Amino acid sequence: MDRPSRPRFGPASPEVLMPQVYDELRRLAANYLRHERPGQTLQATALVHEAFLRLNAEKNHPWKNRTHFLAIAALSMRQILVQRARARHAEKRGGDAQRITLDESALAEMPATEPSGVDVLALDAALGRLAALDEQQAKIVELRYFGGLTIEEVAESVEISPATVKRHWTLARAWLRRELEHR
Repeated sequence: MDRPSRPRFGPASPEVLMPQVYDELRRLAANYLRHERPGQTLQATALVHEAFLRLNAEKNHPWKNRTHFLAIAALSMRQILVQRARARHAEKRGGDAQRITLDESALAEMPATEPSGVDVLALDAALGRLAALDEQQAKIVELRYFGGLTIEEVAESVEISPATVKRHWTLARAWLRRELEHR
């Protein structure tokens, strides 16, 4: 699927960058929320706006380019969802925590759709363990899965070749699959 052409920009504030990527962030937020548990009340617009408020609070952040800004905004949305999930689990003392099954077909589709049934907290914890082993692979997963970036966009963001991104992406997915299945 061809991606629509996107405006290019250099270093700027979130107030300048947000209108340029707002629709893309809304689609990403809607995708995240589509896989949240039934009955949750957060809307895609609210998630994007909460992420914007967090990004705007980081004054003088040097956004390298559109890809960098999108990656940070996606990470911010992930953090918001993880915090909400932690709060839900704390309220119920873990009573509604779900066991994860992250099958191969779900991982093969990353990042286009978030696999249904994935416990955000377990995935976040697994990513933390992956980062302790290989920070670059964890970053690639964040950008591809949570940021929705293409291989080429990830390569640009982390300043490595697309071939290296593909190799790390494959290894990271296999590691995460094994890690989450043995939970």
